[in-house]
Amino acid sequence: MDPVEMDLRLVQRLDDAAMLGMTIAVWADVHPDQVAVQDPDGTAHSFAATNANANRLVRLLRDRGLGAGDSVALVCSNRVEFVEVLAAALRSGIRLTPVNWHLSADEIAYIIQDCEARAVIADARVAAVPEAVARCPGLEIKLAVGGRIDGFEPYAGAIAPFDGTDIADPVLGNTMMYTSGTTGRPKGVFRPVPVVTPHATYLMRGYDPRTSVQMCAGPAYHAAPLAFDVRAAMAGGTPLVFIDRWDSEAVLRTISERKVTHFHLVPIMFQRLLALPDEVKAHYPVDHVRFIIHGAAPCPPKVKRAMIDWFGPVLTEYYAGSEGGAGFLIDSHEWLRKPGSVGKRPALLRVRILDEAGRDLPNGQAGGIYQQLPPGGAFTYFKDEAKTQASRVDDFFTMGDVGYFDEDDYLFLTGRNAETIISGGVNIYPQEIDNELVKHAAVADSATIGAPHDEWGEQVKAVILLKPGFEPGAALADEILAFARASLPGFKVPKSLDFVTELPRSEAGKIQRNKVRAPYWEGRARQI
Repeated sequence: MDPVEMDLRLVQRLDDAAMLGMTIAVWADVHPDQVAVQDPDGTAHSFAATNANANRLVRLLRDRGLGAGDSVALVCSNRVEFVEVLAAALRSGIRLTPVNWHLSADEIAYIIQDCEARAVIADARVAAVPEAVARCPGLEIKLAVGGRIDGFEPYAGAIAPFDGTDIADPVLGNTMMYTSGTTGRPKGVFRPVPVVTPHATYLMRGYDPRTSVQMCAGPAYHAAPLAFDVRAAMAGGTPLVFIDRWDSEAVLRTISERKVTHFHLVPIMFQRLLALPDEVKAHYPVDHVRFIIHGAAPCPPKVKRAMIDWFGPVLTEYYAGSEGGAGFLIDSHEWLRKPGSVGKRPALLRVRILDEAGRDLPNGQAGGIYQQLPPGGAFTYFKDEAKTQASRVDDFFTMGDVGYFDEDDYLFLTGRNAETIISGGVNIYPQEIDNELVKHAAVADSATIGAPHDEWGEQVKAVILLKPGFEPGAALADEILAFARASLPGFKVPKSLDFVTELPRSEAGKIQRNKVRAPYWEGRARQI
């Protein structure tokens, strides 16, 4: 079953099954005993067992009165039950909301209530669950995985009495992800039409169900690992190796020893892997890796070049969000010709660069990035028409990103509207500055922000995390700022620099610039 010459009948069968959320059921039939999921503790679960539990869960939900159109919340770490619940939702017409289990009880409760969940399936390791669920009196079903939760039924025991054979009447379900947002409560990204990926996509990524192994090192509740790791393994018929705590050497060891061929990472993970000692990296061969996809946060060109030098030209970068997008992708070969780009202007859906007045800007000028909504498949922010309309210009939407197309129609990101520094009336995009600062030998990570200035409104400040072996001090600060002056225009060079021992990033790997910025603006009536 060569990935290029796969039996066309099987490909057609998989495409038909995808329309009903039953892809994993096909693989349970084709190779029932192959490992579908390996838990972080090493426990392996076959395709047959995983698929059977998904069917059992569908029947339990139906028995309790839930079906197509109803909402279920999943508060679960990286473990096999995450895949079982997802598979059940996709074949039962359920709208599944995976919840960030790192949130507070108040935040978890808000999402459970806002998504209108009738059932919640939660991981006992999440300490905030009991308090969160106590604030959600409307829940009709509460199932616990991984241990006991007061007031919950054990998941395994609850589904055990039900039949595990494939349900006869599948209905394609959906997932509704919640955006983190920069202000206010997160909002669900609701798509009335579920996205179905043709199997040809996985063939083009080199999936071979006999030899491919997928790793999920990020939280499965996030849109990118969910799509590029979890659902890819389910559709591609490959084992999914779950990791639930980042340890750079352990991740590299897993890639090497499990012969992992496909995985999604974010740039901060690249940086942590690259920071391993050379002798550690040399100990773990990685020449079997076929496909690394990355995105979610801008990747400094220096970091990406180092990854390509190490793993080979197997990196593909995407640009999209929970809301979707026009489909920007760029492989290693193309990126080496256009370093820093996230891809060429897509052919199928249009992309516009607009100024603050909504006027189209020519190539070479940075402005708001607006992507065309797919005909018939436009998303809305769940129960928030005002936010939905605020993101729209005609049939285009923005995720708040700023960028420009070069003369060859390649897109370059320069920042986000919410993060734009306005100093003396000039817009400055911090990601450009961070990309230069991390090139300095002492800098492990950087978050450039706008600090308050009585005359200019804001001034550029760099907040720096040093690599091990470097000590903060005035001399090193001066050296880093001088380094920045060599490559940045004067108005973009930080006017000051602070050292910190930690920089906050979301579980998706995005720098939380608002948290870095907040202490500098504390107590001020104006925040810009």
